Amino acid sequence: MEIDYTAEELAFRDEVRAFINDKHTAEIRAKTAKSMTGYIHKEDHVAWQKELYKKGWIAPNWPVEHGGPGWSTTQKYIYDTEMLRAGTLRPLAFGLKMVAPVLMEFGTEEQKQKYLPDILQTNVWWCQGYSEPGSGSDLASLQCRAIPDGDDYIVNGSKIWTTQAQKADMIFCLVRTSTEGKRQEGISFLLIDMETPGITVE
Repeated sequence: MEIDYTAEELAFRDEVRAFINDKHTAEIRAKTAKSMTGYIHKEDHVAWQKELYKKGWIAPNWPVEHGGPGWSTTQKYIYDTEMLRAGTLRPLAFGLKMVAPVLMEFGTEEQKQKYLPDILQTNVWWCQGYSEPGSGSDLASLQCRAIPDGDDYIVNGSKIWTTQAQKADMIFCLVRTSTEGKRQEGISFLLIDMETPGITVE
């Protein structure tokens, strides 16, 4: 497909290409090319994502008020196309594309101020706590319970297939806070510090 870009869009494409050539190091390129999963060492991910953050490009789809670049649809297309063409390391989706949108839509202002800047700057490493020993794709069957305890919750249960858990600072979990109603109801989304007493990673 041929697209008739404007002069400004062509200049943006050249800027993206120059940035990739300058910041996506040969070492990272070699590691990325050998990876079958898209994951390499945490330190490499963090270094690359911080370069994207400094450029203002880490979260193309975030609204401007939360740190997004305010790009047009064409700019987003150019950016994604050039990143894919160059085989760059893709930013991890957990914080940027899974936690952040939920916070933007449903979080309090206090929660947004607490979590969004660190997600944007890759200051916090996230993992996902969805699947359980008895609950894979059928998340309505999950059994991990969260019982209110004042301003906190007491969480009991297990999560499996938790990518990056051994390196994570935080986990976002689906937990059952009520057994009333349909199986799909009574499920809540909690953000939990991995240093919380009682959490073990095996």
